[in-house]
Amino acid sequence: MLTQAQIDFFSENGFLRLEQVYPPEELQEMSEDLNYIMHTFANWDAAWKGPWRKEYLKEEEDKKATLVAIHELQHYSAAWTRAITNPTLADAVATLLDTDCVEVHHCTLHAKAPDAGAPFPMHQDLPFYPHEDGRYIDALIHLDNADEESGCIKFLAGSYKLGKLQHITGPDTAPHLPTDKFRLQDAVSVPAQAGDVVLFHLWTVHGSSVNNSGRWRRLVRVGFRDPRNRQEGGQAMGRPGLIVKGRRPKIEGQEVNVYGNWTPPVAAAKV
Repeated sequence: MLTQAQIDFFSENGFLRLEQVYPPEELQEMSEDLNYIMHTFANWDAAWKGPWRKEYLKEEEDKKATLVAIHELQHYSAAWTRAITNPTLADAVATLLDTDCVEVHHCTLHAKAPDAGAPFPMHQDLPFYPHEDGRYIDALIHLDNADEESGCIKFLAGSYKLGKLQHITGPDTAPHLPTDKFRLQDAVSVPAQAGDVVLFHLWTVHGSSVNNSGRWRRLVRVGFRDPRNRQEGGQAMGRPGLIVKGRRPKIEGQEVNVYGNWTPPVAAAKV
């Protein structure tokens, strides 16, 4: 259970670090399976593009910046199915969302390679999976110790209170906020240990710098929402997720059929 101090901190700042959610034995299995997934299935050229990189990367860093990414780890590993359905994590999210039901929306790996880990510009996660309201929390599961040198996550404290912000978008850039108004150097660093989970609101502005250490900075983002919060577009649109707390409520206009889809399947053609 979260303490009142933790709840108040999240309410004020829009982020919160939970210490040692995953014990060493479980974390070891998660780490080993993640290495297998990375080297067997993942995209090793997933670094975000765009003109913002000039503000975050030196020329030599820009040439070698590497990010390894893949979606839905639970499709590749039983250990990761257990990880994203962790009851302690689900309870914490339910408390912060003040809800009786929590749904997993998505799961995504972001791994920064040693000495070349790509940065992230300041942004909200809103453009990637917009929802009607703020009943959505992202959880960063840390597989490695993350600090300033390895490019730990950084937040603009209290920025979620600004609501939905207009991002710079386009075919040649990842969504990001203006670099002159939303600066990484103004953000609060949140170092974390392997096994920790950092929670943050969908609208909290965040980013991270280059991994200049000689070690990996692997973390897995899991999106959790109140299923009553309707999605408006983006990643995993129209796909029901696992319920990890409570029972799915009946929502007008949102039907899940016997095939587990939001909409009925196309009827088979008659021969």
